[in-house]
Amino acid sequence: MNRRDWLRTLGGAGLALTLPTMSSRVFALPAQADARFLLVFLRGGYDAANVLVPAGSDFYYASRPTIAIKRPVADGASPDPAASLPLSADGWALHPVLGTTMLPLWQRQQLAFIPFAGTSDMSRSHFETQDGIEAGLAGDGHGGGMPRGSGFLNRLAQSMGGQAAPVAFTDGLPMVMSGALSVPNVSLKGTGRTPFDARQTQMLAQMYKGTRFESLIAEGFELRQTVAEQAEAMRKHEAAMRSAEGESMSGRMDEMQAANRRALSARGFEQEARRMAGLMRDKFNIGFIDVGGWDTHVNQGGAQGQLANLLDNLGRGIAGFAEEIGPTWRNTTVVAISEFGRTFRENGTRGTDHGHGTVYWVAGGNVRGGRIVGEQVAVTQASLNQNRDYPVLNDYRAVLGGVFRRLYGLDDARLAQVFPGTRSRDIGLV
Repeated sequence: MNRRDWLRTLGGAGLALTLPTMSSRVFALPAQADARFLLVFLRGGYDAANVLVPAGSDFYYASRPTIAIKRPVADGASPDPAASLPLSADGWALHPVLGTTMLPLWQRQQLAFIPFAGTSDMSRSHFETQDGIEAGLAGDGHGGGMPRGSGFLNRLAQSMGGQAAPVAFTDGLPMVMSGALSVPNVSLKGTGRTPFDARQTQMLAQMYKGTRFESLIAEGFELRQTVAEQAEAMRKHEAAMRSAEGESMSGRMDEMQAANRRALSARGFEQEARRMAGLMRDKFNIGFIDVGGWDTHVNQGGAQGQLANLLDNLGRGIAGFAEEIGPTWRNTTVVAISEFGRTFRENGTRGTDHGHGTVYWVAGGNVRGGRIVGEQVAVTQASLNQNRDYPVLNDYRAVLGGVFRRLYGLDDARLAQVFPGTRSRDIGLV
């Protein structure tokens, strides 16, 4: 087999060839040594108003006769599993399904929410808005000299001057990680089988021995082997659980079809999040994962149902990531975003349609949490954007720019490389 055929085979196996150095290293950035950042993209536009619930708003309950989450129970009243969980004195509350996973992080002041967040894009198109966010360019689409197809996480890695070790936990390289810097992508949906046997691995290594690709090939196989070993360990753990519990877990482990762009399903997120944590603890300091299934036009549900199931799995994934990454959690920031929110009023099929402003989640051991942060307005009909959805008061580029400044000590010139045409805004998240 010639080299070109080997490359085709390698690409089909999902192994990234253009890998940066991924060996253990000590990061020497001026602000915070050894910081980790993970971006979780919820593809499909999730309904933020049923996650960070405006429980103090009568308008919220009038607008959602069948899908609203109940107000928190009064002090001394009997618990209600369908009631929202109070977060702040001004009426914000949390979806009850997140009570066992996200509420503990909130209480430890390791989780914050940013309502009325998003982008200036008003198309309400999944693909257009996702592409715009991942590119990270100004609202007018001008890139400030950035090359076409460049993503803001790739530019962030470039701005760190050789201190970055980025990775995308996706089937293909997402736009947000595309650009001049070579970034590996690795799907964590594997079965525990490596794509090449020992003989094939040795043959490929010999083929590139002495070339500039030698170390990249070796590191690529090391990454694939690590992922395969993690998948096999997880498979054995699940088999042991089935034997001990005497029940089949196949229904829980089946992945539902991703809503957008081959994103991981929320059902598979907890398992993959734990694998991500191991890799980010040992090898990478900038990560990306997308989770699909959030386009809830029909039968969205309230305290139970479609959205509640998605949120339960997402919460379990973030909590599992925090647990699995261990002491490194104290230097880790996880931000969950979506391309847009959804209409504030429920539609005629007991769901919600494409909206505008949304709510970002910010979790981590270095997060100044237990707070609702950013610019806010009272949730009333008068405050809606176009009388239909949340306005955007906190631009994602400005907010993330402020986070990157704090995490990595980036100056104005480097931040302008990441988010051209935007002034960063430090709202005290980290």
